[in-house]
Amino acid sequence: MSTGPGVDRPDRAGESPDDSSSGPERPEQAPEAGEGGAAGAASAPSGHAMWADTTSGTADNVGYVPTGGSGGAQPPGRSSQGESELVREALKDAKVSHETTVTALKAMAGRREREWPRPGACRVITIANQKGGVGKTTSSVNIAASLALHGAQVLVVDLDPQGNASTALGVDHHAEIPSIYDVLIEDTPMADIVVAAPDIPNLFCAPATLNLAGAEIELVSKVARESRLRRALDAYETDKFDYVLIDCPPSLGLLTVNALVGGDELLIPIQCEYYALEGLGQLIRTVDLVKAHLNPALNVSTILLTMYDARTRLAAQVAEDVRQHFGDIVLKTVIPRSVRVSEAPSYGQSVITYDPGSSGALAYSEAASEMAHRNAGAAT
Repeated sequence: MSTGPGVDRPDRAGESPDDSSSGPERPEQAPEAGEGGAAGAASAPSGHAMWADTTSGTADNVGYVPTGGSGGAQPPGRSSQGESELVREALKDAKVSHETTVTALKAMAGRREREWPRPGACRVITIANQKGGVGKTTSSVNIAASLALHGAQVLVVDLDPQGNASTALGVDHHAEIPSIYDVLIEDTPMADIVVAAPDIPNLFCAPATLNLAGAEIELVSKVARESRLRRALDAYETDKFDYVLIDCPPSLGLLTVNALVGGDELLIPIQCEYYALEGLGQLIRTVDLVKAHLNPALNVSTILLTMYDARTRLAAQVAEDVRQHFGDIVLKTVIPRSVRVSEAPSYGQSVITYDPGSSGALAYSEAASEMAHRNAGAAT
């Protein structure tokens, strides 16, 4: 009896194995580990969905977009998201390994054509949006990893009490570790808390611990409470970095205000869903207040569309609305929904090193490249 990839599909339960071999051709799925044996090693990287052609008109509207699958139920554990021609082309020679970061880094380096341009001076970029779950931490970590792997010196400042950016970079952040809390509350020098990310050269992290959860209250009584991060960065040798990325909590409290005062640029990740647009006006108003009273140099330089699902018209509509309103500051690259992006932090890695051939890694690498090239020399 045939055991091909179409036999156990839920949407073909009424067909016999012989029937399933007829009809329209379907792209083959990569077998799961342990099921395909040696054949699985020669297939596409595990976890990737079936490849589908680009949805008509979508790529023109929103730039590079991995498109939806060809329909029907997906096998358990598979992403229902397809890939664009760009992703398919990039995956031809991708060498993906989930077992060692070293192998992943070699694969990444193998596809790197040249070093990206480096800014003339350190760019301090705050990544903020008061709505949770829009991809702030994911974007901070993966853009930082992409920039570092292309020659830039990068510091990630984890200002979220959850410490997810520290986790994704493989940096210890238990309660006894010196952290950004000590910088904000105890006036500890930034140099005393910054540590190197263990698996990516050129990448450093100022970790966050749970102590930071109480910083909102403790900052109220501090002198110059809104600018304590800015003063710490000014006293630190940030000139040795090309980029400082500040990851914010999902709120507009004092921690986020410190990040807005501490940064020169603002990157806003926007989820491609309607709710993500509702709070955007409030964020922009907060930015205007910070510019008027605390940090006149703050500039909304970049908007990144995340969690794009090309199977829905809503995602395309949200992307179009954002582009019409904000214009050229919206990156052409959008970030698709990706299982690999969600899996990577559980291994203490960014998706860039966890699975460099995945759609999420390729999209974040392209977004980081856009940021590096479009603002090259802007900070001089």
